[in-house]
Amino acid sequence: MTFTPHGKHLVAGEWLTGEGTFRSAPVHGDPHEFSGGTVDLVDRAALAAEDAFAPYAATSRDDRAAFLDAIADQIEGRAEAITAIGTQETGLPEARLQGERGRTTGQLRLFADHIRKGEYLDRRHDPAMPERQPLPRPDLRLMQRPIGPVAVFGASNFPLAFSTAGGDTASALAAGCPVVVKGHPAHPGTGEIVAEAIRAAIRETGMPAGVFGFIHGDSHAVGAALVQHPLIKAVGFTGSLRGGRALFDLCAARPEPIPFFGELGSINPGFVLPQALAARGARLAEGWAGSLTMGAGQFCTNPGLIVMPKGVLADAFAKAVGDALAKVAPQPMLTDGIADAYREGANRAAGVATPIFEGPCEGRNVLPAIYKTTAEEFLRDHTLSEEVFGPMGVIVTTTTEEQMMDVAQAIEGQLTATLHMDEADIDMARRLMPVLERKAGRILANGWPTGVEVADAMVHGGPYPASTNFGATSVGTMAIRRFLRPVSYQNIPEALLPEDLRGF
Repeated sequence: MTFTPHGKHLVAGEWLTGEGTFRSAPVHGDPHEFSGGTVDLVDRAALAAEDAFAPYAATSRDDRAAFLDAIADQIEGRAEAITAIGTQETGLPEARLQGERGRTTGQLRLFADHIRKGEYLDRRHDPAMPERQPLPRPDLRLMQRPIGPVAVFGASNFPLAFSTAGGDTASALAAGCPVVVKGHPAHPGTGEIVAEAIRAAIRETGMPAGVFGFIHGDSHAVGAALVQHPLIKAVGFTGSLRGGRALFDLCAARPEPIPFFGELGSINPGFVLPQALAARGARLAEGWAGSLTMGAGQFCTNPGLIVMPKGVLADAFAKAVGDALAKVAPQPMLTDGIADAYREGANRAAGVATPIFEGPCEGRNVLPAIYKTTAEEFLRDHTLSEEVFGPMGVIVTTTTEEQMMDVAQAIEGQLTATLHMDEADIDMARRLMPVLERKAGRILANGWPTGVEVADAMVHGGPYPASTNFGATSVGTMAIRRFLRPVSYQNIPEALLPEDLRGF
């Protein structure tokens, strides 16, 4: 199956044009032209989503599950075409796109199974107690209900799993909420073909046409209009701290503020404890180099900071990392802008830390960079604790356990934190655990955080600036909670209750 983008926007089941055009910037192959998004298109998509909300929210869990499965089937039916345009636009290898497609369809099927079980509804019933003294108790039933149309922003680094039909869209649709997606301009063709798959699934399962909309956009105006639209009731976002914070502020400033579930930035610190460093420092160095450069470091869980005791073992670790990185070939960044930002971040780090390895960068292709500094310098200069999107890492050396605790305390909110430890390190690890629990949404032992399992027990979120809502996750079945709210029904006749609450 071949695919040539038509460059249009999906609104109420129809492909429409906007105003002006923009061109894609593929790593290889010919660019394509796309219609620019407009405020009017955003308005029309939001209105269509609102029209679809009541009938879609009233569908049965089995029907919504069948819809999610149908989307997965339609995506798989376009597998080769999705991989072809995805690799052209992003430069990601075919194997990565194929794996990410499997993750995307797996998420959809996981949510289909999740809503069929019904446990997410959190149904509760306090029967009436008319004889209770001094006052009778009414009949009370509670259930989670969908909140309304949701806006989703495609992510630059995951053209499938965190974009058009990714986890935000899958969980919102599972909850019973229509979705309007703003496609990412870094991979507009990939977004478009997945939108076509969703449109086909809508028609196959008879869902309301407005349950899904897709707007291309290479301007901030489209995103701003989407999050400020009065019919949008929540936003899912994965991207930069700067862009996410701007949208978060717009959501908070609305006459009716709405939740903004943003995953913004993380350096994902790893703490290498003394016995682990002594026992397997060389192996840890090799593992860090591999994790740091995976996908050119363009993962939100990229481990950009390693903290370890100062000394000859730390020196040997740094050398081993440098030797491993010297064998890494240049990799393309997702966009020219991301490549420029990576170089700027590396230059900032070089101004305050000692270079261990710095590979030359040319255009969109980059090589990794590693720097080393002391705990004193790290605590003094906030620059080194800021995320640099790409294969850059910083080694921080400490002279005492207290210094390692100070570094842990100084780190801002993170998606992940890792303890590299052996049995003899357990006392120090026990001291660090309460700190890391407050800093990160996921804590690992003896692993690397790149790779986020889609499962019931996964948390992909954390205290700000890792995300804007520390009680939520954008990966795993608990992500559905973001787009639900509890409604209590008091003395409501059985015939008026939602279908899932009748007889409960």
